[in-house]
Amino acid sequence: MNANAHITDPALASVLETSRTAREQAQALVDLIAHATTANAGGPLAADALIEISKQQKLLNTNLAHLRGLHRAAHFRARETKSLTAEARHEVDVLHLQLQNLYYEQRHLEGEIAACEGFDHTYQLLPLIPVEEFLEKHPELADADENALMVARINHERAEREALEQQRLELQKRKQKLIAENKKRRDDLANLDKDLEKFIDAAKPIQKMFEKVV
Repeated sequence: MNANAHITDPALASVLETSRTAREQAQALVDLIAHATTANAGGPLAADALIEISKQQKLLNTNLAHLRGLHRAAHFRARETKSLTAEARHEVDVLHLQLQNLYYEQRHLEGEIAACEGFDHTYQLLPLIPVEEFLEKHPELADADENALMVARINHERAEREALEQQRLELQKRKQKLIAENKKRRDDLANLDKDLEKFIDAAKPIQKMFEKVV
């Protein structure tokens, strides 16, 4: 397959076409000079041959000038294309780097998610009410998802513990009150014992008098 068949750019195709034409003209000019020289057996060339050679040289020079212009323009376009390609490559490199950063961030987040999913949280150790029993008390949560149901069970456990703590505090207060009352009664009984002892001590002389009389 001809290599020129792979060239689709119109400017490059024009350069190749002009180059081919100039090459054919140069070859034709060489053949023309050689034929004229041979025909004159080393003598001076005929006038008509010189005119034709001059005509062909002018055409060749015109095509060569045109070819140089096309070559210069193609060179400038190649430099511009190279610059645009470098800019595009830089953008691709930047996007590739951003993609790599996103990939690493994705892996990091996936690792964090896996760590969170595998973490033994304290709430898993709570003695929560069984799901069946909880749903019997709260049938409105029968269609709730697992997370919402867990949150509701934890809130229920907190409410139950707060109520039990309130009862404990009330019982503690009653206990302290009963202890204070028992102490007062013990103190009263102790004072009564002292009074009885005093009364008995005071009544001993009278008892002795009754014993003498009897």
